[in-house]
Amino acid sequence: MSDLADFQQRLSYRFRDADWLRLALTHPSIAHEQDIATPHNQRLEFLGDAILGAVLSQQLYEKFPEADEGMLTKSRAKLVNAASLAEHGREIGLGAHLILSRGEENTGGRSRPSILADAFESLLGAIFLDGGFVAARDFILREFTADYAELALPEGIDNPKGELQEFLQATSPSAPVYHLVSALGPDHDRNFVCAVLHDGVVLAQGSGKSKKAAESDAAMAALKTLKMTNGHHAEGQKESESGKKSD
Repeated sequence: MSDLADFQQRLSYRFRDADWLRLALTHPSIAHEQDIATPHNQRLEFLGDAILGAVLSQQLYEKFPEADEGMLTKSRAKLVNAASLAEHGREIGLGAHLILSRGEENTGGRSRPSILADAFESLLGAIFLDGGFVAARDFILREFTADYAELALPEGIDNPKGELQEFLQATSPSAPVYHLVSALGPDHDRNFVCAVLHDGVVLAQGSGKSKKAAESDAAMAALKTLKMTNGHHAEGQKESESGKKSD
């Protein structure tokens, strides 16, 4: 295994007990290969996953005060999906320090995304156990600052048309309807404008370089308006109920 002192310098965190770091780097294949109860990083992975979720959830909660639970959940998923975690593992050179079985070593385990993602979460768990929550949080914030800064709320919605339909059909059997309002410009550079209606009422309009893109833009705008309206309505109900109680 490569020198862990250099690796810790790269992490900007030095372990008090290096055994935690070694455990985080130990892949379960070691136990399978040796056919004995060799400690490995799966339990640390479980712990790191929970800590990562908690820290980023707080960041998203504060960054997007207007977002509901569904939007926050999808935004968090974009930050902590397996591909993202594997990329973070590659950036810190995690693969070079993994303790793998010969089988995993010979089949490219050091660069396998699933192994890197799991080991990255295990590393977070190890930092937490070695240095406490603040140390783990600081490491997470350093690692995810760029991702977090670039994240915009609309990216938390993968399918605005589908979400709008679910939102509306929670209280009505009618589905939203999309109408093409205009399509202007030459064939190679047209701009489409679409409206989305529900029960004959126009909810919003959107634009895009294709009809599909314009419909998605309209759905996004409608969702934003409806969620804002529902939020104000809920606040009004609370104030009304509070007034009745005081009377």
